[in-house]
Amino acid sequence: MMAALAPQEPEVHGLVALMELHASRMRTRVNSSGEPVLLLDQDRSRWDYTLIHLGLTALERAQTLARPLGIYTLQAAISACHARARTTAETDWHRIVAIYDALVQLTGSPIVELNRAVAIGMAYGPAPALELVDQLATEPALSGYHLVPAVRRDLLLKLGRKSDARAEFERAAFLTNNQRERDLLVARARAC
Repeated sequence: MMAALAPQEPEVHGLVALMELHASRMRTRVNSSGEPVLLLDQDRSRWDYTLIHLGLTALERAQTLARPLGIYTLQAAISACHARARTTAETDWHRIVAIYDALVQLTGSPIVELNRAVAIGMAYGPAPALELVDQLATEPALSGYHLVPAVRRDLLLKLGRKSDARAEFERAAFLTNNQRERDLLVARARAC
């Protein structure tokens, strides 16, 4: 409705794109037991490619209407990188880092910085990403945020630091209020 009412407003199309692209993964976000499935572990063959097409079309419209791009359009552009990749290995992580660079400048959000660190870890390896996450860990807005230790643990695992990773899994599990996430984190801690 908003896109019809404001067809020249780029962020409306950016938001539509973001919603369509996120909705395209809806049936793969949890497994049959209702446990969350990480984006990298989702079965991309089950994504809704009609919704992906609609999202990419809306994103293209938003990008033609605005420079610089707005927050929703940048977020949709990140989702589009995932949607265009038929496999996790095909994901353009360097492009995602570049988009996060713009999003960080626009928002100044430490959560966006944390997401950027994840992308840096995928594009350039866990060591530079861990350095960034360690800097973010002192950010007051992120104290008590369970995804900081969750990201740290994944990076520590990739660096072969299993005992440190286990402690971060446990810390993340303690901090989350979501029982399904807590169960997943506790199970991953045991696997270390």
